[in-house]
Amino acid sequence: MKKLFAILAILGMMSVGLPSVILAQDSTAVADTAAQSEQVAAAPAASEAEPAVEETSSGGFHQALKVKFIEGGVTFMSPIALVFILGLAFALERIIYLSLADVDSQTLLKKIGEALSNGDVEGAKDIARETRGPIASIIYQGLLRLEEGPDVVERSIVSYGGVQSGLLERNLSWITLFIAIAPSLGFLGTVVGMVQAFDDIQRAGDISPTIVAAGMKVALITTVFGLIVAIILQVFYNYLLNKLEGILNRMEDASITFLDQVIKYNVKYKKL
Repeated sequence: MKKLFAILAILGMMSVGLPSVILAQDSTAVADTAAQSEQVAAAPAASEAEPAVEETSSGGFHQALKVKFIEGGVTFMSPIALVFILGLAFALERIIYLSLADVDSQTLLKKIGEALSNGDVEGAKDIARETRGPIASIIYQGLLRLEEGPDVVERSIVSYGGVQSGLLERNLSWITLFIAIAPSLGFLGTVVGMVQAFDDIQRAGDISPTIVAAGMKVALITTVFGLIVAIILQVFYNYLLNKLEGILNRMEDASITFLDQVIKYNVKYKKL
């Protein structure tokens, strides 16, 4: 339930800017009309026009990005933005989950080993139960079958380790899907934009450089945004893979160490 609330909160925060970006076309047009009327009324000299140009172009990267988003068209830019939001939401959810799952396995194994060396099996279970993460869960499952022998404990660790690995890898396939969809949507928007550009040329009856350049620019904007989204999500995906591999390696190492502790426990307390 906490993960669901976290995902909904992330989606809510990240989707706040989407309606404002989509509806910003009208406000941008009004601002441009007001700026033009002020320039006509004031009739500034050539030396005074340069600061005005600098002022309108000083909106920063966010303003330029918003303008290009509007130029690309809502039909194809909105799905790309939605893919970006969903991909980031899944990536952030996995980052939080893997960060919580990554615990100090050496300290945990040290406590478990001390408890087993003293014959305190229930104390070892309490330590594993009160520690979060897949390593503690695997050790707890092994401790439940401690009295059945090392072979049963090993099979339990292997079986439950596969379950924990699946939980760690959950939702990563969605991120890979969004990485593939984002540039595909961009290419689709480009193809549709090219078709519309040729329709404009056909209606005009002339291959005007202005018509061709305008249509080509709008068509290629969707591809640019689709590639940007795919690159950003790919970076997050590679980071998650690196973190996941580290946790899986520590799980295997902890399982081997725990089996050694189980064998020592059986030698000390079961075969005297």
